[in-house]
Amino acid sequence: MKMKTQICTAALVLICGSQAAVAQIAGVQPQWTTAEQSDALLQGWSVRKALVDEPVYNDSNDKIGSIYDIIIAPDRKATFAVLSIGGFIGLGIHYVAVPIDHFEIRNGNLFLAGATKDALKQAPEFQYNKLEKATKPHKIKEQ
Repeated sequence: MKMKTQICTAALVLICGSQAAVAQIAGVQPQWTTAEQSDALLQGWSVRKALVDEPVYNDSNDKIGSIYDIIIAPDRKATFAVLSIGGFIGLGIHYVAVPIDHFEIRNGNLFLAGATKDALKQAPEFQYNKLEKATKPHKIKEQ
């Protein structure tokens, strides 16, 4: 449960704070964020730095894959982690979506209890082309 909370928090900080962090200048407070929000952002957790490409282990301490992506549901909650299993130099990789609440953090490492690399390779492959694309804001036409 703690892992799910951390990932949800990180995803929300990433989604809500990524644009605010782009144009900040030292000592200048942008209008769209408060000092408290900026402090919270600096205390936050980056999905890219903390999870993506990190190894995932099973109960036997075998590396069974790596975090490839985090899926954010329409309600803005991190719901699944996409694992990359196997492959070499980008070839033969099998992607599997695993619910966030299945992961545990032990001694700073990600664990997926009861999983094996072979079992994950047999799981249905996650297909990005079936994932609904997030809607982008449209430019307002001037009149």
